[in-house]
Amino acid sequence: MTVYVIDDHPLMREALTMLVQRVRPGLKVVPVAKLNVLESTVERQGPPQLICLDLKLPDTMGLSGVHAVHAKFPDVPLVIVTASEASECEAACLEAGANLYLEKSNPPNAIIEGLRTFLPLQTPAAEGDAGAVPAAPTKLSKRQKQLILMLDEGLSNRDIAEKLSISEHTVKVHFWRLFRRLGVNSRTQALHFARTNGWLGV
Repeated sequence: MTVYVIDDHPLMREALTMLVQRVRPGLKVVPVAKLNVLESTVERQGPPQLICLDLKLPDTMGLSGVHAVHAKFPDVPLVIVTASEASECEAACLEAGANLYLEKSNPPNAIIEGLRTFLPLQTPAAEGDAGAVPAAPTKLSKRQKQLILMLDEGLSNRDIAEKLSISEHTVKVHFWRLFRRLGVNSRTQALHFARTNGWLGV
């Protein structure tokens, strides 16, 4: 698993790298100082499974960076880690495609908890056999079962949020947890997995 940390401040890149590796020791973390070198860096270092993005970079500012990263990597969880207050930018960033908004002023433990949502622990067997077809989980939570049924209905994140009386951000977090649980990367793969395992009508 590879995490990209996009921030123009060297100390912040180093700090985020340390926090990510506290969640998952030994994880590959790739620091990036500017957004315009992200694609070339990914070509050299491999595809991302998580991206941490600052809103203020030398070559982009605010939502433009969020839109750019989400457009290039729509299925990769995007965590905003920035000095801007959540009251000013959080809602707009989540609407633009970010999955989580963290202020740099947060205590390290709060940032770690946020990152942990998108960095689930894996067993050594899972790490060493990435090409294997995942076995069906023996048990899903009630919420995860609801999400699968709503996926089958073709509901959007907004529709699901309204139906469950939760925020769209919470819906996104639930989906990423479900995807990790199933070992898939998208809605389409989750539905295929569910049908293959007899959880839905074919």
